[in-house]
Amino acid sequence: MKEINDKLEVLTKIAKLFNEEKITWAVGASLLLYFKGKTDHFNDIDLMVDEKDIEKVKAIMLEMGTLMPPHPKAKYKTRHFLEYVVDGIDIDVMAGFVIVKDGVDYDCSLMKKQIVEIIEINKQKIPLQSLELWKYYYSLMGRENKARMIDGNN
Repeated sequence: MKEINDKLEVLTKIAKLFNEEKITWAVGASLLLYFKGKTDHFNDIDLMVDEKDIEKVKAIMLEMGTLMPPHPKAKYKTRHFLEYVVDGIDIDVMAGFVIVKDGVDYDCSLMKKQIVEIIEINKQKIPLQSLELWKYYYSLMGRENKARMIDGNN
């Protein structure tokens, strides 16, 4: 398993290119929980991207790494869910994120106003979504353990 520093190095390489191209993006899921001190590890890097930027993102990511075959899941109808491997690190890119719960589609697409914080790692700006938003997403996904982590009740 790759070390956290290796993962953050890849994240900052991606951030540099996304930021240079003025892509609207943000970190979500377990990496967000890691940055906010809710967990001490994360397996992959989940990047939320504005749908209008998906073609630029695809081009950048293909230059950096390998696109993996799709693995569709019934509880999601995400319009663009792309899995890449960059320097041995798994990167999930989501644009038009849709969660299906009880037969209802919940559009969880990234909106610029959802970027609530910018942190800096290796001199690169990393935009973050809010923990509250991800608590809602985890609840929709039925991932109560993750929602509890955000409340601090793991």
